[in-house]
Amino acid sequence: MRIVIVTGMSGAGKTTALKILEDAGIHVADNMPAPLLGAFVRFCQDTGITQIALGVDIRGGKMFTDFSLGLLEMDKFGVAWSILFLDSSDEVLLKRYKETRHMHPLAKNDLVSVGIQKERVLLEEVRGRANYIMDTSGLLPRQLKIKILDLFAESENTGKLFINILSFGFKNGIPEESDLVFDVRFLPNPFYSEELKPLCGLDTPVRDYVMGHEVSKRFMDSLFAMISFLVPHYISEGKSQLIISIGCTGGRHRSVALSQELHKALLAHENPVAVHHRDIDRDLKL
Repeated sequence: MRIVIVTGMSGAGKTTALKILEDAGIHVADNMPAPLLGAFVRFCQDTGITQIALGVDIRGGKMFTDFSLGLLEMDKFGVAWSILFLDSSDEVLLKRYKETRHMHPLAKNDLVSVGIQKERVLLEEVRGRANYIMDTSGLLPRQLKIKILDLFAESENTGKLFINILSFGFKNGIPEESDLVFDVRFLPNPFYSEELKPLCGLDTPVRDYVMGHEVSKRFMDSLFAMISFLVPHYISEGKSQLIISIGCTGGRHRSVALSQELHKALLAHENPVAVHHRDIDRDLKL
């Protein structure tokens, strides 16, 4: 039996995450009172359900404070469980509440910002126990789906280290979920070529320009060698996901081209890997 407990900040995407898991064939139970975790797991064992996703959050009120006891109850049944904690920046959470006009569960008679701060305090211990922390601040629903399925959907890659390569622009901030961050702003910049400026790192002329320099080739060789060295050690320590972020100034040219090259190299060596380009379309007015 495999259990994932989905929790985190209200407005960070827990409902969406649970829906993704449900669509993947995993049995989902949302707003599960923490004291009932053990009893529910026993019920699932008796009925032959082997994959479960449980939504547990502060909507449970006082019952949420018994979260640790609920985990201990599950341990009695000898099942494997993990915690996925979804988070977002305060700014993004405020924006989402403003757009949906929903009331924050801890701010029914107060400001949403006050509710967010109260919730962060209440969830501090749970966040510290999480196996996976996912920042959804800049994620589109399809990007969240990819990340969720990479982590929890059963596939031939189960038990391996899944590598996510993420290109980004430093001017838009470093992705908070990064495990490794590489700055490629030292490479020759296609942005200053009138011919290449409107293109992106997915276009062959930009790729050829970036990788046509010896410094780019040496960097890529060194980066691939380092990742190849690290992967087996991460696996031995029980890590299931590695997020490698590669950044340039705007996240449209150099970082994209290098991310694509690393993705191709890792695929050639049969590493389970996906590539994402966070900022490639963020600033199209050049």
